[in-house]
Amino acid sequence: MRVAVLTISDTVARGEREDVAGPAVVAVCRGLHWEITSVLRLSDDPANIREQLRELADSGRVDVILTTGGTGIGPRDNTPESTEAVADRIVPGIGEEMRRKGAELTPTAVLSRGVAAVRTKTLIVNLPGSPRGATESLEAVAHLLPHAVHVLHGGRHD
Repeated sequence: MRVAVLTISDTVARGEREDVAGPAVVAVCRGLHWEITSVLRLSDDPANIREQLRELADSGRVDVILTTGGTGIGPRDNTPESTEAVADRIVPGIGEEMRRKGAELTPTAVLSRGVAAVRTKTLIVNLPGSPRGATESLEAVAHLLPHAVHVLHGGRHD
């Protein structure tokens, strides 16, 4: 499975803070033997997020785009809206499952607004911005992603 990882954070994009969530997500993906095709760091600017999601999804070079950051309730948290703006379809169960599993360990996980969506044949999944939140959320749904990609590419559910 080909995966792009996007860290979405103003401070990381400006080089004011080290990206720790993106590398943590990459490590989980590599542990699952998924191919990392690109790693990007973006600001929380909605237009920039939309442009990068569109470009990656439409390229045919990735099966899954994992974003980390911008899913909270802060004024610059724009990732879910940007994802929804470029989506062909929303996949609500993935976000619901990440929040459900996350709340078992961290009650504030329910404040994450991350969504999952499909654009063309690419699945986009928004993960929280903290390394722990991002990796726990990914681990909660990782078993579903290969099947989702299989179905997106015309495979059957059985």
